[in-house]
Amino acid sequence: MKVCLMKLCRLLCSALSLPLHVMQVIGYKRLFPLLAYNVTFSYNDKMHKVKRELFRNVAKFADADGTLRLLEIGCGSGANFKFYPHGCTVMCTDPNPHFEKYLRMSMDANQHLTYDKFICVSGEDMRGVPDGSADVVVCTLVLCSVNNVQQVLQEARRVLRTGGAFYFLEHVVSDSSSWTYFLQYVFEPLWCYLGDGCTITRATWKDIEVAGFSELNLRHIEAPDVSLMIRPHIMGYCIK
Repeated sequence: MKVCLMKLCRLLCSALSLPLHVMQVIGYKRLFPLLAYNVTFSYNDKMHKVKRELFRNVAKFADADGTLRLLEIGCGSGANFKFYPHGCTVMCTDPNPHFEKYLRMSMDANQHLTYDKFICVSGEDMRGVPDGSADVVVCTLVLCSVNNVQQVLQEARRVLRTGGAFYFLEHVVSDSSSWTYFLQYVFEPLWCYLGDGCTITRATWKDIEVAGFSELNLRHIEAPDVSLMIRPHIMGYCIK
């Protein structure tokens, strides 16, 4: 009975989401970076301690000369910059070119970092980034919206040097017996349009576990004070 109700409610939600599909077609990708930039402040406030903990040991992956080359996949408006160690060099990638305006604003506000360049590419195909050129790759709230999670993870492994680390923080699907899962399943079509392709029923940890990294440090957490539908998170890092 519960499954039938979920499917019926999801169908209704999909129908109600059709106007948003039209918005996407006529230029929502221009509007989304502005929305994401403003949401960033609220999310960072609520997740400040979590992000501090996640990135606390990033500096240990610097080269022998002390240089830390960090590449961020799907950097958006630069929400993570304030958590990166002083002096590291950051390369930014994102498939949406309209983020660059807000990215520059974050760069100006975080002068403790050195910025390499912004490349407008998808996480599935970063051919402009050489093999083994990064000490650290970061991916936060990105794997929910990519077309192929495994392909993004393989690209992350490719651009990492041996011994480098991939850091992640992602919202994931809840347990299928929970009411959170019920809401995730029902409202996913609407959420996907509002979030520019964001999927809230992915078990992303399963993809990371089989991606071929040599060491995995992964935790499941409940994010504090965020929307119920994206409260289940995973966080951690893995080493190439």
